[in-house]
Amino acid sequence: MKSTKRRSKRSLTRRVKVTATGKVMRRTQNMRHRRSHKNKAQIRRMKTAKFLTGRTARRIKKILGI
Repeated sequence: MKSTKRRSKRSLTRRVKVTATGKVMRRTQNMRHRRSHKNKAQIRRMKTAKFLTGRTARRIKKILGI
């Protein structure tokens, strides 16, 4: 007997991207407003995408159905 297909969480698909090699990328938080109170080096660091690793990445891939 076939099991039903799992639907991926739509909110997670908007927040996370899986690269071609299988790495899970996310954006940094705290970048929407009040940027004048952060120093320039901190803003530059937060602009780059971060990679999720380990158990968190495995769980996200499972939720996305990858």
